[in-house]
Amino acid sequence: MGDDQTYPATDKAVAGGSPPPLHLPDAASVTQGFLEEALVYCADKMQLVGPQATLELLRQGDNRARFHTHHSLAQQVAKALGDMDKNVSSVFVFDYDATPEDLAFGDSSCVSPIHLIVRAERKTEDLYALVAAMENALVEDYARCVGPGQLKCLLDVQVIDAEDVEKRRGYAAVLSSLHNRPIQVWER
Repeated sequence: MGDDQTYPATDKAVAGGSPPPLHLPDAASVTQGFLEEALVYCADKMQLVGPQATLELLRQGDNRARFHTHHSLAQQVAKALGDMDKNVSSVFVFDYDATPEDLAFGDSSCVSPIHLIVRAERKTEDLYALVAAMENALVEDYARCVGPGQLKCLLDVQVIDAEDVEKRRGYAAVLSSLHNRPIQVWER
């Protein structure tokens, strides 16, 4: 390459005094639209008139609407975690909600969280912080759309690493469970 080569981005940065600022996405901007997409997904699955019908069913505590909405949210959260943290290798959804006895004697109107198992190369504070930020943004969005008081937590995320899988320790043991195996919703 010759010495007379110019680089427009560099020239503009120098002419303006400083390079353009780098804007990293925050959790609220990353999760923006997740709930709306999940409502549309649920409406399609249940053959409803539209996302507003899904919203009404969620407000009434309909379990099928919750299942389809949560499934879509799980897929979107899993993809976002993988996109934002290259340490994440796969994400599974794991359903271990209340027993029939719990539902018979307890409060079945509460919204159960989406249980995710995140397999990562390493467990890092950055990953835990990302999960917490996404959780806060989704809870806020859910409360705004479905109504306040419906939930305090929407994500239950368990992070596992290769050592956990190798030793079948904690939630890594359920990856090979014969009775209640989690469903993989994302993989790198």
